[in-house]
Amino acid sequence: MGKIIAGKVSDITPGKLCKVSIDGKDILVTNLDGEYFAVDDTCTHAGASLSEGKIEGSTVTCGWHGAQFNCKNGNLEKFPAKIRNLGTYKVVVESDDVFVEV
Repeated sequence: MGKIIAGKVSDITPGKLCKVSIDGKDILVTNLDGEYFAVDDTCTHAGASLSEGKIEGSTVTCGWHGAQFNCKNGNLEKFPAKIRNLGTYKVVVESDDVFVEV
């Protein structure tokens, strides 16, 4: 497992949805009140990029069909059909750099 830089702390501000591509996989990195979380960026319903959706609290809402996922644990919170949860990744902050472990 390696660490890949996702960005600078100053670039990933609270409430911002930051999409990074790591080894061909799109990952959504969020800053929730100073804590950083990373989940798969691709909605498990129809493949939309979650970074193009919106975030409220720890819930990201897909811009295509409204599926809602928890950014802290990747769990589906609300959708009319049962779909898969998102994969999650460990985030490490070192100095001013935000890393995702993959």
